[in-house]
This record gives sequence, structure tokens and C-alpha cells, in this order.
Amino acid sequence: MDHTGTAHDHAAHQAHNGHGHGGHAAGASWPTAAKATLHCLTGCAIGEILGMVIGTALMWGNVETMVLAIALAFVFGYSFTLFAVRRAGLDWKSAIKVALAADTVSIAVMELVDNGIIAAVPGAMDAHLSDGLFWSALLGGFAVAFVITTPVNKWMIGRGKGHAVVHAYH
Repeated sequence: MDHTGTAHDHAAHQAHNGHGHGGHAAGASWPTAAKATLHCLTGCAIGEILGMVIGTALMWGNVETMVLAIALAFVFGYSFTLFAVRRAGLDWKSAIKVALAADTVSIAVMELVDNGIIAAVPGAMDAHLSDGLFWSALLGGFAVAFVITTPVNKWMIGRGKGHAVVHAYH
């Protein structure tokens, strides 16, 4: 099924939900931004943990494992939005455009913060999956990434960007 709504319909829907393009961050609530960030974090966490598990199981080095984890974080992060907007009726090409627009900045900020923290914690990069240090650094990185990414998402949603793009398909 193809989504054929007009630009006016899109703008009216955003205005109705408080996500207009007026350039005022007040248009996005903190709960809306937190929900968007949690959505993003869920996909990122699944991908990143899977990448760490695969890289460790294959006895890859830190760089290769981190590259795989980040790549899978993007794949899973995008896939959550992609499948949601496909269910709403978008064709594949449009759905991919929406997922890229909705999630790229959020995932990038989250991955930068999370992986920066993991790299900065002494010994975390060399810790094994069975080590508490690995999990505490990873989960701590996710927590800090959530705190830093939520205001980014609030700012973007308030300007009709990021996850505000997805709201037109709810």
C-alpha cells in the first residue's frame, strides 16, 4: 500500500500533535523526546549487544567488534522505525527515507556517546562477556547516551525533524 497524503495533511497532523515546524522546542514535550530516545536506544542496544557477542565469539579484535556492534546498532535502530512505517502503509522506498530521517542523528549521537564511554572506561574494551566490567560499562554507556540524546531528540522533534517525521504515519 502506498501512502499518498499531501504535504498539507502532514503539516496538519504535526500541528495537531504539537510537532509543527514553527522552530520552537516547546512543541516537543520531554515525554515525547524520552519515548523517541527509548525507541532508538532499544534498537541500538539490541544491535550493539549482538555485535559484541558475535565479535567476542569469533575472537575478533576490539576495533572489528566495535565496528560490527555499531553497524548492527544502526541496522536494528533503523529497522524498528522501518517496520513500523511499513505497517502504516508506506512503500519500501518511502519507509527507508522516513527511517533514515527519523533515526540517523539519534543513533549517531547515541553510538558516539555509548562507545566513547566504553572506550574511556579502563579495561572495558578488553573485558569478556562474562565480566561485570563489560556489562556495567555497556549499560552505563547506554544510560549516559539516553540522557544526552533525549535533549537532542526534543530539539529535533520541536523543529519537525527526527522522530517527528514518523508521527505523520501513526
